[in-house]
Amino acid sequence: MQHRKQTLITLLFAGILSLATAQAMAKDDAHHHHDGGASAGLSLNNGAKWKTDAPLREGMKNIRNVLEPQLPAIHNNKLKPAQYQTLAGEINAELSAIVKSCKLDKEADAMLHLVLADIIEGVDALAGENKQVGRHEGAVKIYKGLENYGAYFAHPNWQPMTHGE
Repeated sequence: MQHRKQTLITLLFAGILSLATAQAMAKDDAHHHHDGGASAGLSLNNGAKWKTDAPLREGMKNIRNVLEPQLPAIHNNKLKPAQYQTLAGEINAELSAIVKSCKLDKEADAMLHLVLADIIEGVDALAGENKQVGRHEGAVKIYKGLENYGAYFAHPNWQPMTHGE
């Protein structure tokens, strides 16, 4: 739990520093538009997806691979609290690896922090630590964060998740 809090504090600190950059870029981007599914402030890099590095691609692929098989159970309200807790721990471990190893330029990093903020909020909800957001809604936040990642970041062979019914 302490390691998770340290990761969150690191991400939040870096996010605060980079949020100003992201907001300035969004204002300066003549092609910036708001998409109902995108988090406020997300934009492309002059019409192109942001570059990624191997640790980011690996971590995001792993988060996707951890969440996707659970989507049918989540959708059908079959996941138990302990299973949500396990899912949160697995995703948090990937977030920690991303924070430790990912090295993006400052503009791409600022955009990434917007995506990761949604995923972190979702992980907190999965773990039962966010009383305003339920566990199911936490999974939805992570799902949407992964969709935004695929829409805004260059990740060869990235596959959108299939939504289990």
